[in-house]
Amino acid sequence: MPKMKTKSGAAKRFKVRASGSIKRGQAFKRHILTKKTTKTKRHLRGIVNVRECDIASVRAMLPYA
Repeated sequence: MPKMKTKSGAAKRFKVRASGSIKRGQAFKRHILTKKTTKTKRHLRGIVNVRECDIASVRAMLPYA
Protein backbone atom coordinates (compact mmCIF):
# COMPACT_ATOMS: atom_id res chain seq x y z
CA MET A 1 0.00 0.00 0.00
CA PRO A 2 1.47 3.42 -0.88
CA LYS A 3 2.08 6.10 1.68
CA MET A 4 -0.66 8.64 2.29
CA LYS A 5 0.12 12.18 1.21
CA THR A 6 -0.10 15.14 3.57
CA LYS A 7 -1.99 18.13 2.20
CA SER A 8 0.79 20.69 1.84
CA GLY A 9 -1.53 23.65 2.45
CA ALA A 10 -2.70 22.13 5.72
CA ALA A 11 0.88 21.37 6.78
CA LYS A 12 1.72 25.06 6.44
CA ARG A 13 -1.33 26.20 8.41
CA PHE A 14 -1.70 23.70 11.27
CA LYS A 15 0.66 22.23 13.87
CA VAL A 16 -0.21 19.35 16.19
CA ARG A 17 0.90 19.81 19.79
CA ALA A 18 2.28 17.05 21.99
CA SER A 19 -1.03 16.93 23.86
CA GLY A 20 -2.86 16.23 20.58
CA SER A 21 -4.53 19.60 20.20
CA ILE A 22 -4.06 21.44 16.92
CA LYS A 23 -2.99 25.07 16.79
CA ARG A 24 -3.68 27.56 14.01
CA GLY A 25 -3.16 31.22 13.22
CA GLN A 26 -5.93 33.78 13.12
CA ALA A 27 -7.58 34.88 9.89
CA PHE A 28 -8.51 38.47 8.88
CA LYS A 29 -5.34 40.17 10.10
CA ARG A 30 -3.16 40.42 6.98
CA HIS A 31 -4.50 43.41 5.05
CA ILE A 32 -7.36 45.97 4.98
CA LEU A 33 -6.53 46.79 8.59
CA THR A 34 -7.42 50.50 8.47
CA LYS A 35 -11.14 49.86 8.77
CA LYS A 36 -10.74 47.41 11.64
CA THR A 37 -10.78 48.74 15.18
CA THR A 38 -7.78 48.49 17.47
CA LYS A 39 -9.72 46.11 19.69
CA THR A 40 -10.46 43.79 16.77
CA LYS A 41 -6.84 43.73 15.66
CA ARG A 42 -5.68 43.09 19.23
CA HIS A 43 -8.01 40.09 19.60
CA LEU A 44 -6.70 38.62 16.34
CA ARG A 45 -3.15 38.30 17.72
CA GLY A 46 -1.61 35.03 18.74
CA ILE A 47 -2.37 31.36 18.21
CA VAL A 48 -5.69 29.61 18.86
CA ASN A 49 -6.86 26.01 18.93
CA VAL A 50 -8.83 24.36 16.15
CA ARG A 51 -12.45 23.80 17.19
CA GLU A 52 -13.63 20.32 18.19
CA CYS A 53 -15.99 20.10 15.21
CA ASP A 54 -13.11 20.70 12.75
CA ILE A 55 -10.43 18.48 14.28
CA ALA A 56 -11.48 15.36 12.34
CA SER A 57 -11.14 17.06 8.96
CA VAL A 58 -7.78 18.60 9.87
CA ARG A 59 -6.46 15.23 11.08
CA ALA A 60 -7.51 13.66 7.77
CA MET A 61 -5.37 16.23 5.93
CA LEU A 62 -2.38 15.56 8.25
CA PRO A 63 -2.16 11.74 8.40
CA TYR A 64 1.31 11.57 9.99
CA ALA A 65 1.01 14.49 12.44
